[in-house]
Amino acid sequence: MFGIVRPCTHRLGDGLKTEWMAHLCGLCLALRADHGQFARIVTNYDGLIVSVLTEAQTGRTTAQRRTAGPCPLRAMRTAPVARGEGARLAAAVSLVLASAKVRDHVADRDGVLARRPVAAAARRIASGWDRAGARTGAELGFDTAVLVDAVDRQAGIETLAGPGTSLLTVTEPTETATAAAFAHTAVLAGRPQNVAPLAEAGRLFGRLAHLLDAVEDKEADAASGAWNPLTATGTSLAEARRLADDAVHGIRLALRDADFVDGKLAHVLLVHEIRTSVNRAFGSTTCSHQGYGPQPGQGGNPYVGQGNPYGQGGVYPGGGPYGSNNPYGGGMPGGPGGPGGGLPPQFGGEPPTPKPRGFWAGCAVSTGLFCTCRICCAKEYEGPWSRKKREGCCHKCDCDCGPNCDCCCPCDGC
Repeated sequence: MFGIVRPCTHRLGDGLKTEWMAHLCGLCLALRADHGQFARIVTNYDGLIVSVLTEAQTGRTTAQRRTAGPCPLRAMRTAPVARGEGARLAAAVSLVLASAKVRDHVADRDGVLARRPVAAAARRIASGWDRAGARTGAELGFDTAVLVDAVDRQAGIETLAGPGTSLLTVTEPTETATAAAFAHTAVLAGRPQNVAPLAEAGRLFGRLAHLLDAVEDKEADAASGAWNPLTATGTSLAEARRLADDAVHGIRLALRDADFVDGKLAHVLLVHEIRTSVNRAFGSTTCSHQGYGPQPGQGGNPYVGQGNPYGQGGVYPGGGPYGSNNPYGGGMPGGPGGPGGGLPPQFGGEPPTPKPRGFWAGCAVSTGLFCTCRICCAKEYEGPWSRKKREGCCHKCDCDCGPNCDCCCPCDGC
């Protein structure tokens, strides 16, 4: 549960953006209050959904908000933030799942974690997070052992998985963990009738999180030789997309069966934004705020299907003003600017993608990106872990669409 639902704040509108930020900051401050400053590093977009679901069932009251002091993540502004059992449950779940992620990186010997002293320190931190999450969970009546058990079973399932193994067998532990977390929000809210539908929504959300993580990491895992569920089970991207679409549809149906006092934000995040996340992972569409993104069969070319405005040969039908004797290699195979070529960086070409960062270095860089608001507003920034060039999600906002905008987050039947 680390970043599957990453909404463009422009789509949320002012009201829902404020609520979403209240839950995000509430999770961060709940981690600090219960577990210390360092625990705030596990703050994540998906964990706050637990807080959102709890409040959606109880309704927002003045007791569930407090004004937090200035923070770099809010450009040193004060803001109302969520507090209460929902935020604390989100913190406990985030700690336990972050612990599992750290142990996974240690097992894979990623980056600096390949060094024994660093790996030993990371394991101690992970164990501390497990204990801290268990304490908070126990105070809220939630047994985090179900999360730990799911994580422990995951390694064994991956070891036995091979060609022909159902992908759903591999995603089952994640489904079980998220189902338990979602269902307990109904217990905290005193709405036992919501336990079953929210458990189903959580199960499908866990499946989706595992699927999208596998799709996004497939090429990188193949290059590094890391284990990937799609590759290991021989599952095609088409089949993964079918399972993802089924999960999105199932989450929407499950939420319809739940009884909410105010479920607008939960609906936007778990229906509209989840669909956007699936499209983003599979590269089938992009938000209009991002400019020209990869559309089916287009590869990012805004003129595909519309004809080249300069004709078949462009401005220079002969291949350029120098024809086939271009001294600069433009259009010539292997030459700068031609197939297999490209301009060197000093002449405006794209430099090679740097080596990806390790887990801890990426965490530090991501914190800096959040503090400077570059993730939202920068024209371009370097991904904290992959180091690939990315665009800020709102820097090209060119429409005034609201949370139900069909062009950005299509939702049939809503």
